[in-house]
Amino acid sequence: PNRVVSISDFDKKMSSPVVPESVLKKRATLKELAAKRAEAKKKEDVDRKQKRKLMFKRAEKYLKEYRESENETIRLKRAARAAGSFHVPAEAKVALVVRIRGITAVPPKTKKILQLLRLRQIHNAVFVKLNKATITMLRLIEPYIAYGYPTMKTTKDIIYKRGFAKVNGNRIPIADNSVIEEKLGKYDIICVEDLIHEIYTCGPNFKQAANFLWPFKLSSPLGGYKNKLIHYIEGGDAGNRGERIGDFVNRMI
Repeated sequence: PNRVVSISDFDKKMSSPVVPESVLKKRATLKELAAKRAEAKKKEDVDRKQKRKLMFKRAEKYLKEYRESENETIRLKRAARAAGSFHVPAEAKVALVVRIRGITAVPPKTKKILQLLRLRQIHNAVFVKLNKATITMLRLIEPYIAYGYPTMKTTKDIIYKRGFAKVNGNRIPIADNSVIEEKLGKYDIICVEDLIHEIYTCGPNFKQAANFLWPFKLSSPLGGYKNKLIHYIEGGDAGNRGERIGDFVNRMI
């Protein structure tokens, strides 16, 4: 027998429309994606916390290492003074080189060396690993540069205040440790403190760390120059300043 459909049954069917299968699938997909994103974010937060802890531990370790080295130097100086002699510190491994003269009347050989050291503009500065070849190059271009051996404070100040990264040929500000980790993570350099330590101690990956940094663009020294054409020993600005390069660079940062 034919079933008689009442008007109330018909109204109920009309009031609850059928949801298309494609819409249901889309909702399920979006829900799954949201769950995956939440899981990925949770994992990322955990990783970030672990990396932050690692960075703090490394910073503390480096600070302890610097203090021990400084205390050892003081101890050796006192021992030498007590013995009536002089303490001769170890030879520097890294130099901070600043170009102090422009492009006017630069000999071709000097110009080539300045380009090799990435000192293409006046007031550019770079870190250079000292060996027989680089020392010879620095002596050849002494009239055009001021250089010396940076202390920990000078190294830290210039990287924090004027440091930019070279990423795919572009000058990128070091606003986050992720910039460093992305380029130097494979060398176990994941934060600014790692970068400073690698350069200051002239570590095994010094070349990669120094090339990661874009040549520093400094300002004219506060108070001006004495005389660019005369060597520092004679009262000018050019040439080797030893550890006093820090005073000169601080006026340019």
